[in-house]
Amino acid sequence: MRVYDAESTRRRLLAAATADFAAHGIAGARVDRIATEAGVNKAQLYAYFGDKLGLFDAVFRMHADAVVDATPFTAEDLPHYAVGLYDGALARPELVRLATWARLERVTPGDAAAGKSAAAVDRKLEAIAEAQRAGHLNPAMAPRDVLTLVIAMALAWSSAGLSDAATPDDTPAERERRREALFQAVSGAFRAAGPTARN
Repeated sequence: MRVYDAESTRRRLLAAATADFAAHGIAGARVDRIATEAGVNKAQLYAYFGDKLGLFDAVFRMHADAVVDATPFTAEDLPHYAVGLYDGALARPELVRLATWARLERVTPGDAAAGKSAAAVDRKLEAIAEAQRAGHLNPAMAPRDVLTLVIAMALAWSSAGLSDAATPDDTPAERERRREALFQAVSGAFRAAGPTARN
């Protein structure tokens, strides 16, 4: 007798949906194809996720959360945070493809790249504001702009970028060169101005 495992079914659906959405986008993905690949019927898919957009949101957040969870955030150490996001996005290229499709199709998954919930994003923004008040970060930029720019810099070599894209096939030297460039760029971009820089 086959034992029904709800969590295993959900994992199979998310894995099949990841591949389909990454390859075909939201409009091009097919619920019947995803269900067949996962070995379930469409009714089960709808029971878990409501509709195709609900499934896409679950897929996107699963990958974004995995990257965020693997990347500790410290406002006083934005360079290491940026490098961690770079490494995480490189390890999960499907996240960048999913984010690109979401923008192309005008579906906004929210601040998932910055944190798992609005509360998590708010904590990062408050930490940045506190670091600015303490003189660790340049106070001239709004905390939300700082966070947005750090994430954008971390994803500069993603497949959605306009310049050279990083791939898992890059040499260790290429990867390290980019990591060091990112570290230095973030260090310089958000550092509070020293006394000698004030004219």
